[in-house]
Amino acid sequence: MRKPASKLKGTVGGLYRTEGKGFVTTSVETLELGFEGIAGDEHGGPTRRTGGREPWYPRGTKIRNERQLSILSFAELGEVARDLDIPELLPEWIGANLVLDGIPRLSHLPPRTLLFFESGVTLKVDGDNGPCRLSGRSIAAHHPGREDIEFSFVRAAKHKRGLVAWVEKPGRLSQGEAFEARLPEQWIYDPA
Repeated sequence: MRKPASKLKGTVGGLYRTEGKGFVTTSVETLELGFEGIAGDEHGGPTRRTGGREPWYPRGTKIRNERQLSILSFAELGEVARDLDIPELLPEWIGANLVLDGIPRLSHLPPRTLLFFESGVTLKVDGDNGPCRLSGRSIAAHHPGREDIEFSFVRAAKHKRGLVAWVEKPGRLSQGEAFEARLPEQWIYDPA
């Protein structure tokens, strides 16, 4: 089955970066992006160390950093909050760098999708961001008495946790900026 390439339009609804250690982020008006991602950010750099997401390598193996940026959707955050029965789920709590508006089912954008921003920045989507207990723990810290969220988040946020991407063309992103998502031709691989 083949689906032709397509284009979608949206806007930047929020920009965030880490302040010091840890993955929790803080809202900012602009983001300077280089080939390493956000300079000084917890997830910045051209390479990263492997963890539980890459069981095929020993932990700590140095690999290319395809996870420079975490991209979320306010609509999907709202769905996850409803599933967790909490009043809100802020993007900062789970390490967002960008929140994009206007793209339905953002987490379902395929790998190789290019995001072209009006400022000239281009990001390349690596794929969906699998939810983890660390993010669940961060959410639970904002909802005392709801320790169950640490584990419930993993299930509730499956295919709604956003995307990870890397910088293909550097520059400065601004709050409210328009962008175009260019989805590649897609097909279902059948080894038969």
